[in-house]
Amino acid sequence: MATIYQVSDLAGVSLATVSRVMNNKAKVSEKTAAKVRAAMEQLGYRPNSMAQSLASNRSNSVGILVSELHGPFYGSMMSAIETQLRASSKHAIITAGHSNEKDELDGIEFLIGRSCDALIMHVEAVSDEYLIELSQGSTPIFLINRHIPEISDKCISLNNESGGYLATKSLIEQGHKDLAYISGPLWKEDARERLAGHKRALAESGISLEQTLMVEGDFTETGGSEAMTELLNKKLPMTAVVCANDEMACAAMGVIREQGLNIPDDISVMGFDNVTFASYLYPKLSTIDYPIYAMGQMSARLVLKTVYKKELEIEHLFEPKLIERHSVKKIIPQ
Repeated sequence: MATIYQVSDLAGVSLATVSRVMNNKAKVSEKTAAKVRAAMEQLGYRPNSMAQSLASNRSNSVGILVSELHGPFYGSMMSAIETQLRASSKHAIITAGHSNEKDELDGIEFLIGRSCDALIMHVEAVSDEYLIELSQGSTPIFLINRHIPEISDKCISLNNESGGYLATKSLIEQGHKDLAYISGPLWKEDARERLAGHKRALAESGISLEQTLMVEGDFTETGGSEAMTELLNKKLPMTAVVCANDEMACAAMGVIREQGLNIPDDISVMGFDNVTFASYLYPKLSTIDYPIYAMGQMSARLVLKTVYKKELEIEHLFEPKLIERHSVKKIIPQ
């Protein structure tokens, strides 16, 4: 089988020139390009990714590290990144960090060891200091759903505080004052930011934060079910519950119905993420739109612009928006 080195020798040009011809790069005269194509045809050479990597010092692969491989949120993120990269003939290598430091570090080392041209990472457990140091290495890194001021040009993030504010503010505007809250795990930055937005909306309206009506969940259906059960067992006045993501909201709705209560007549439910199934629940879930598909696309565009020198516009901070459906009831003052 012919090699790129044989093409280079037969055409009498450098490996870099062969690479530029294979990749349709500029700065190669038509005469030289014709020589390279003739050599490829004579040798029966067909470009492959390994040869292109050797010639261009690029693997044309991008490492993707996400917290989990399952669920609609991560599925949408990975699909967006892969689709955007594939449109530019780049490929994704994907692994999971499972939201713990050891697995995230192992995943980063694995992807760097695969000679990825860059890494796109949704990481939660490794420190800002580690990521700042990592960003100074030879493999470019880019973060999604995380903002670190020192490397803000490498971050694609959501205004989670604003999303938490919108969720609670919308319920207050519908007349709700007895509000329960199921947070995400508070060691995670996005969970803390959403809770901060919830608190801001309460404070603006002069409503006290009732600690007894707040339960820390874990962003999973099981966590949402357990948290909602705990809230209902307290027998406290409650007209609505704000959930820090849609998976917990879905589970909370199940528990509410199991207790013989109606949604939204007895308890209104607000989610966060606007994952696909939110519009298929009964009643359809009111939620906060987290544009994770668009953010995944943007993270890939950032790699294409920074690493592969594509001319692309980049948006670093995304804003959430309220999606009003049928799981929230307006309370009419008596």
